[in-house]
Amino acid sequence: MGKILRINTKDKSFKFEEVPEEYAGLGGRALTSKMVLKEVPATCQPLGKFNKLVFAPGLLTGSPAANSGRLSAGAKSPLTNGIKESNAGGFAAQKLAKLGIAALVLEDKPEGNEFSTIVINNDGVEILPAGDLEKKGNYDVMESLWDKYGQKTAVLSIGQAGEQCLKGASINQADLNGRPGRAHGRGGLGAVMGAKKIKAIVIDDKGAPKSELADPEAFKAANKKWVNMLRSHPVSGEGLPAFGTAVLVNVINEAGAFPTKNFRTGRFEHAKEISGEKMAEVITERGGITSEGCHPGCVMKCSNVYNDKDGKVLTTGFEYETIWAMGAHTTIKDLDDIAMLDRLCDDYGMDTIEIGVTLGIAMEGGMIEWGDGKAAIELLEKVGAYAPEGKIIGNGALFTGGALGVDRVPEVKGQAFPAYDPRSCKGVGVTYATTPQGADHTAGYGVTANILGVGGNIDPHKKEGNIELSQNLQIATAAVDAAGLCLFVAFPVLDDADGVPTICEMLNARFGLSLTPDDVVALGKQILNDEKEFNRLAGFTKVHDQMPEMFKESFPPHDTTWDFSDDELANTLNF
Repeated sequence: MGKILRINTKDKSFKFEEVPEEYAGLGGRALTSKMVLKEVPATCQPLGKFNKLVFAPGLLTGSPAANSGRLSAGAKSPLTNGIKESNAGGFAAQKLAKLGIAALVLEDKPEGNEFSTIVINNDGVEILPAGDLEKKGNYDVMESLWDKYGQKTAVLSIGQAGEQCLKGASINQADLNGRPGRAHGRGGLGAVMGAKKIKAIVIDDKGAPKSELADPEAFKAANKKWVNMLRSHPVSGEGLPAFGTAVLVNVINEAGAFPTKNFRTGRFEHAKEISGEKMAEVITERGGITSEGCHPGCVMKCSNVYNDKDGKVLTTGFEYETIWAMGAHTTIKDLDDIAMLDRLCDDYGMDTIEIGVTLGIAMEGGMIEWGDGKAAIELLEKVGAYAPEGKIIGNGALFTGGALGVDRVPEVKGQAFPAYDPRSCKGVGVTYATTPQGADHTAGYGVTANILGVGGNIDPHKKEGNIELSQNLQIATAAVDAAGLCLFVAFPVLDDADGVPTICEMLNARFGLSLTPDDVVALGKQILNDEKEFNRLAGFTKVHDQMPEMFKESFPPHDTTWDFSDDELANTLNF
């Protein structure tokens, strides 16, 4: 199962240790959440020396399993003050797995202000001065490190937002082209890395042995079945490769759940101008790339490269959530302006959901006008300039709302809402309210049965069935995160009875186990119980599982409201 690599960021020392019994058999989110619960004081200061930043590849990561290259990052979140797991694609997870590293843990905190770069390879670990990279954005950092250490090395880095320890800061990973298009975005984990004065982590698995499989033939057969499952489903095999995640813009807008102008209505009149179909058209016209993987071994290929009017790369990994947050939420309708905002977030290292929602709050509070894309770009550039306005915006929606006296802030546990209104997509709303992660659609994607008809059909406007939907999806998602699998495997898994058994077959063939689907469910529940326990110790109660007052308003076009009681929500993760 590999070893744990612990790096003390204060004295620049490191050590490898065997995985202790209490962490044995865990990977990805299961391991990061368990380690944070066991090793981080729940009431500690998130930017202080007692917090730890844990990276862990999934159980299937490093194997040939399709779409298994996600890396989990975990810590106490400076944004929510609770536990956080954020995962991303890129090269890092597979390279850590091939180097035999089950978890990389950053501990303690330096007393000085100098940043370091960590270099991990088959020969060992180096902790080097990073003075030449300080105050540089992720684009420059990744280009510099690829020039120095070679292309296709994994790079995780923070930009100016992380250096300033802003609560909206992300940790970005180099994508397949060495650009910062993949992000551990949610929860402000870039601020934790910044507090520990780590500018970048370079991982090179050259010379490392291939991961061994307990039963190669059984694994090959299971993976072949798995690939066919992913490619044959209409969402993961057709919609996502053709239009990326932005295929959802027209779908969610038509469903009336596309939050517009800070959650005032569910339809944006300019949705077609910022849709996945429009994006794909522009990408093709300008010679970009409409479909590529976010990590090696991805068969869905829902990522992309979006060029500007001159045919130069403007941004990569241009996602539905980003287009919504920078677009309909703010009423900006120019796709190029939205793409530039995405680029700035990737460069400065910021969560596009949190910062997009924050720009809407800035408009709500009168800092800039609604729909003014150029003003939004100028405001976001204040983060890279280390200006006071940037320090406000970079700290997220709730902080900015407080600074501007805005009472209309869509957040739970301090984390801004994603791109689905909970009043007209109640399954995902239950997840926003109850997940230990703060408002997070990926923790239990109720959009599946509410709107997409995946895994059944549950009315998105009524309460019936949506508590159970969110509960089941939160359990399944936690297990998927532990395996290192992409969230979008949920589409074929929910529609194919062989989905979870096939995942079990791959795990069994890799490790020589005899897991059943019941074991997968039990793992998902254990992860959530670990996360709930950390938050309980940090002082969270059912009071923190509530929606802001703004969601008591009737929401057009369906005139729906948020109508779940405290006790109903409290039952969601009661198992």
